[in-house]
Amino acid sequence: MQVFSSIPVRVVVPGLLIIANVFMTYAWYGHLRDARSASLWGVVFMSWGVAFFEYCLQVPANRIGFNDAGYSLQQLKVMQEIITMAVFAAFAAWYMREKLTLDFLWASLCLVGAAYFMFRGK
Repeated sequence: MQVFSSIPVRVVVPGLLIIANVFMTYAWYGHLRDARSASLWGVVFMSWGVAFFEYCLQVPANRIGFNDAGYSLQQLKVMQEIITMAVFAAFAAWYMREKLTLDFLWASLCLVGAAYFMFRGK
């Protein structure tokens, strides 16, 4: 992709996935803090609007990752899930002011194990 020609594709893909996940995490959970009094349909449409930007990043990340960076479909999915958990942890702690528990840590470590198995042959 011409826009990212000076950045290695192995860096572009996780970068796009991280930014995409920031948008998606806010679309899914931000309304719990910011739109408490809004109607359900209002929140749904607001979330769709935010999610549009997630798709504008997620879809290119997957295409670049699969076609140019050589990631398998399974590797892209596991990478995305790990990034989702990391972004969610930061969002929950910083933005939503939620306390992260040890169970969240253990679940996250299970995803790290999944990444090990998915990438060990590469």
